[in-house]
Amino acid sequence: MKLLAIHGAEDIRWEDRPTPEPGDGEVRLRVRYVGICGSDLHYYFHGKNGEYAVREPLTPGHELSAEVDLDPSGRLAPGTPVTVHPARFGPSVAGLEDRPHLRAGGDYLGSAAGFPHRQGGAAELLIVEEHMVRVLPEGLPLERAALAEPLAVAIHAVSLAGDLTGRRALVIGAGPIGLLVAAAAVHAGAAAVGASDVRPEPLDRARTLGATETFLVGTDTIGNESFDVVFECSGVGVALTQAVRAARRAGTVVQVGMLPDAELGVNLAPMLAKELTLRGAFRFSTEIDDAIAMLASTDTLDAVVSHVVPATDAVSAFATARDSSASAKVLLSL
Repeated sequence: MKLLAIHGAEDIRWEDRPTPEPGDGEVRLRVRYVGICGSDLHYYFHGKNGEYAVREPLTPGHELSAEVDLDPSGRLAPGTPVTVHPARFGPSVAGLEDRPHLRAGGDYLGSAAGFPHRQGGAAELLIVEEHMVRVLPEGLPLERAALAEPLAVAIHAVSLAGDLTGRRALVIGAGPIGLLVAAAAVHAGAAAVGASDVRPEPLDRARTLGATETFLVGTDTIGNESFDVVFECSGVGVALTQAVRAARRAGTVVQVGMLPDAELGVNLAPMLAKELTLRGAFRFSTEIDDAIAMLASTDTLDAVVSHVVPATDAVSAFATARDSSASAKVLLSL
């Protein structure tokens, strides 16, 4: 079989590997689509994602759709369309019973956090454990189903803000995750959803997903205390300062974008007088099931997928995914 392997910064190869055989409790999938995520971009362009460096060839990809190739148990027939929950959670910890994604000791597809690395889904064939497989509803296209994992991240982030019914929500950063957060906020009943970005093209996409107010950074002004909830999805320190300013008193700021592992110049002083709630959002627990249901209920989110590129042309795909003016979510086709 063939797969993609990142060997270091800007070194990705389409390589041969032996056909993997599933063991007890495992299923072999024939992967169809894999989304390029921000972490994949870091691994490819920098050879590391934060503190996690590529120390052996790493197959990227944790956003995927596939068809069952072989299920030794016979439960799933060949050709069954599926997506995958990419996490294996760590040992149970008191107090985190309902937040298994926060437990230490787990892993995630396409991650160099551990060694040996946890290989990802950008491969013709992929072995996963049975509990990771999610059968897709009839009629859900495989291309759209590849959004299940990032949409689950967005739904989880939105849930952390509490009930959005009738509230005003702002999304800072209209990249793929920001777009999905905007869509999830609309789905959750927000009365108005705003979006801000440094480029006009992502704002155009946000409007197609239900954003009713858009702000071009450097041109448009976001009023102080103008939103009940702010989702910071850019991962830029100065944007967190803007989020705190934009949030109303007793409001909530949810940090969704991955901040750099460094000291940041962030002004949080207004947080005190406003009694803001500042929450971090990390991956998700069970929300992938909610994401699948949402994807099956509407074709609106098709607008998030801007490009589908053959995996054999991965260099071009990663370059396109890096350019937020030209692309939203880029899928690799296998």
